[in-house]
Amino acid sequence: MNATRSIPLADLARLERARRRTGLVRATLLVALVALVAASVAAATRPKGQTLRFLPEGTDGIVVLDLSASISTDTYQRIGQTLHDLAATNARYGMVVFSDVAYEALPPGTPSSALGGYVRFFRLPRATGGFLPSFPPNPWTNSFSGGTRISAGLGLALRLIQGERLAHPGVILVSDLDDDAGDIKGMASVALAYRQLHIPVRIVGLNAQPDDEQLFTHLLAHSKLRNAPLPGERVRESGSALPLLLTVLVVAVALAAALNEIWSARLTWGTA
Repeated sequence: MNATRSIPLADLARLERARRRTGLVRATLLVALVALVAASVAAATRPKGQTLRFLPEGTDGIVVLDLSASISTDTYQRIGQTLHDLAATNARYGMVVFSDVAYEALPPGTPSSALGGYVRFFRLPRATGGFLPSFPPNPWTNSFSGGTRISAGLGLALRLIQGERLAHPGVILVSDLDDDAGDIKGMASVALAYRQLHIPVRIVGLNAQPDDEQLFTHLLAHSKLRNAPLPGERVRESGSALPLLLTVLVVAVALAAALNEIWSARLTWGTA
């Protein structure tokens, strides 16, 4: 006589429904996990483009722009590209320009598109008539001297922040960081005020020397620094390439899938 290979169950239909439900949950979690992993890979490898976003959304930003004599033709083009990128952020900025003195060019809260109006001063026109092109004279060419006092620019930005009582201030310093040796004491004092008031400063370096980069990131409480791009260059955002929400979702779905596998383990039995 052949041995019995199966056991009839009265509630087989209920088990079948549970099996289908378990399979659907497993498949849904697997598809969601694969989709999130694919999105994470795409986010990590996709270039961020040229738009600079140093300050969090909602920050009352002030751009502090170095126009001292130490700025060269190459870095003028980097200034133009930086202003172009910032103009495209759809944010709001004031702007301070400086050499050894500082001047308020735009008041705080100005739409970022206004920065685009200054780009033309930092881009070479096309050569005509066999003559080498030169940068157009900017509004500060004749009024600024050749020195560099970064404390003057950051100090004026700080006074604007305090005078306007900006709720969420932040500063973007665009400079080659080649500060005058006599400005170290003033710079240390201004940097201390920024640290005490917890005002973030983001630095866009214009071909800055490594020693200058190290000095200013230390003075300004380990500020983030990136090099300004030339026209046509791409720049990646610093920090994590993955959005925080995407990372949290990947971890949550992976954990849910693991718990589902434990909770929905295959039914096994043995002889009594």
